[in-house]
Amino acid sequence: MPPAPAAAPSPGRWRRATAVLTPLGWGTLAGSVVLYVAGFALGYPEPVVLATGGLLALGAALAWTAPKPRLAVSREVAPLKVPRGDAAVAVLNVRNLGRRGLSGLRAQDRIGASEHTVDLPRLPRNAGRTVSYPLPTDVRGEIPVGPLRLVRADPFGLTRRVREYGRPAALLVRPRTVTLPVPPSGRAHHLEGPAGDNAPSGTVTFHTLREYVVGDDLRHIHWRSSARTGTLMVRRLIDAGLPTTTVVLDTRGLTEPAVDAAASVALAAAQAGFPVRVLTGEGPLLDVRAGPETVLDRLALVQAGTAAVTEVIRVARGGGSLVLVTADPSEAARLAGVRRRFDRVICVYTGQGPVNVPGVTLLPMPSLDALPYVWGSP
Repeated sequence: MPPAPAAAPSPGRWRRATAVLTPLGWGTLAGSVVLYVAGFALGYPEPVVLATGGLLALGAALAWTAPKPRLAVSREVAPLKVPRGDAAVAVLNVRNLGRRGLSGLRAQDRIGASEHTVDLPRLPRNAGRTVSYPLPTDVRGEIPVGPLRLVRADPFGLTRRVREYGRPAALLVRPRTVTLPVPPSGRAHHLEGPAGDNAPSGTVTFHTLREYVVGDDLRHIHWRSSARTGTLMVRRLIDAGLPTTTVVLDTRGLTEPAVDAAASVALAAAQAGFPVRVLTGEGPLLDVRAGPETVLDRLALVQAGTAAVTEVIRVARGGGSLVLVTADPSEAARLAGVRRRFDRVICVYTGQGPVNVPGVTLLPMPSLDALPYVWGSP
């Protein structure tokens, strides 16, 4: 279930408010002082008149921005999680709770490393405005949104009052995915016994006995063994018929299509209820009982690395399907040495040039949209 949009808490309560002179205001103040000094020193009235006009303008600007407006403000990010390239927006709601109309309001919302500015129309008393603006989703990862600041400036731009509201939110841009079938296993799995010690825990088949830990189901306690050993022993049950899909993502020279391909394969297994693990050269990213949401969240944050995947493939538990996503032909060639440990070995190849590895299903992927076609062709 997707999380509810994040909204700024406690409408109308501001965390910080300051009224300051703008650079133009400071320049006007400094110029007025210089004109006053020059006018009195030289005996000319004109500089004094100009200085007086500048100070009057500053006084009017301060009177404009000094009152504290009563506002109810909220900003929502919807949705909080989105596939790369899909639409996401920030929705800003501002309501004037004061007795007088307000003008000169400007909203400044920091989005990642940039700042988005929205000029708000005049707000009559008890009136509200809703403004939405798009959020960038072309780059995968977590994008901080906020803090949100409302700025009220005078018409001359000499002073402003800045009020920071609420807490920052975060937009998670996930990989793009395409629909794929679960990679078929190359051999039949035993339906009444475990495939190995790496079979995931479940509720179907007895595998072995182990010591009781807090949280274990008391119905699984093996009382005869417990009496014999003097230690509570529980039966470990597994789902023996579920093959594991191991996805290995080569993060050297990482590209978005490569992450999208790995996410599509892992998501297909997770949505079908199969165990799935995702590995990179830097180590495990997620392991076995990962749901679809966890798969997408973890792969949204994966970064480029420097370590090869040779070692993680060598020590990975066998059985089920192994899917390597790489652009390195030498890594694809090394799959020949591990193909006997897995029921099926697939290489999604995102590089250039021909690659041929006996016993390995090689799937060249020029783009993510082509992956479903080559995936179903073997």
